[in-house]
Amino acid sequence: MSTPSTPRPSGTVVVVRDAGDGFELLLLERTPRGGEPQPWVFPGGKVDAADLRAGEDEVAAARRAAAREAEEEAGLVLDVETLVPISRWITPEISPKRFDTWFFLAPLREAASVRVDGGEIQGHRWLSPREALALHEKKALRLAPPTFVTVTTLAVHAGVEPALRACADCELPTFRPRIVRLDAGAVMLYPGDAGYDAHDANLQGPRHRLYALAEGSWRYERDLDESR
Repeated sequence: MSTPSTPRPSGTVVVVRDAGDGFELLLLERTPRGGEPQPWVFPGGKVDAADLRAGEDEVAAARRAAAREAEEEAGLVLDVETLVPISRWITPEISPKRFDTWFFLAPLREAASVRVDGGEIQGHRWLSPREALALHEKKALRLAPPTFVTVTTLAVHAGVEPALRACADCELPTFRPRIVRLDAGAVMLYPGDAGYDAHDANLQGPRHRLYALAEGSWRYERDLDESR
């Protein structure tokens, strides 16, 4: 059995702005590869040498990387200090390319124009979380699991400030998926799920998982137990 590759440190930023009676988040459209459409994503990428500072921890480097990528991919200049960490995602060991990615929430306080790079990124959309999830369900745009779970989690908030307060006060979740095959598709088990350690989706107990069903629909389940 081959040794899993070491995850590359990375940072991703969910840029949000108030809109009407709610808020919107920025999604970027990746340029197709080999003619195949790619998932819509948040700005982000690997930590570079320029993001590192002596004496700083990995979160600070990831925060700086996320802000840099927002400028490179979308033309947005963000205040690094306003980026609030909301989650950490570590790619499964079975993947040939692995990333250790910190996700941040960043408020856009003033009007700003998005300018995609025209290379890796070909388009963008500002969408409310519920709009993004509805378009994913209709297969009008595709979200990768970390993006889908993040959008689902943010959809419960009424605006930017409530989202920022909730994320600042919550225990930072770490997502290290374990994939279990099902007759109807697959389920990704996350830490805190009763079946996580045993790789068994049928064990009774707390749920923290994402179902990827054969017909293409996804369903995120998490028992809201703040003690975990």
